[in-house]
Amino acid sequence: MVTDSEAIIRPATPRDAKAVADIYAHYVLHTVATFETTAPSVADWERRLDDLTGRGLPFVVAELSGPVAGFAYAAPWRPKPAYCHTVEDTIYLAPGATGRGLGTALLREVIAGAGRAGVRQMIAVIADTGSDASAALHRRCGFTEAGRLTGVGRKLGRWIDTLLLQRDLTADEPE
Repeated sequence: MVTDSEAIIRPATPRDAKAVADIYAHYVLHTVATFETTAPSVADWERRLDDLTGRGLPFVVAELSGPVAGFAYAAPWRPKPAYCHTVEDTIYLAPGATGRGLGTALLREVIAGAGRAGVRQMIAVIADTGSDASAALHRRCGFTEAGRLTGVGRKLGRWIDTLLLQRDLTADEPE
């Protein structure tokens, strides 16, 4: 597991966009963890960072011994005005950085940042990849299952379910 002295969790800056784009491109091209089929460009990531930070929402990166090893952010859940206090989290780690506690550190920082921004509910939409790692991470951080959407995505020749998890940000932080 990562110790506080090993990992640095900090707000993302435009200079992180290339590393974020590279990490995410791996998942777009080789996995069903995201339903995107074309990797966003560095410029797309710069715009997303600008948009989210302009809204006061968190976008953070994890550094482990120097380079960016992962990222996470909170983005609006839906565009309709009544959803303005609900966000969806996104979290991805560089392939060699998994299983070391970075995901937990990133998600906790996004939860805290979203709470400071006045968000009340956070949603996680997790592709059913056959691995429970993402769902387990979210459960450790206080998310509970809200439902399952069956066969809603098709990528890499297979139909994919999504698991919906939710966390009330007005509740006390879990132990």
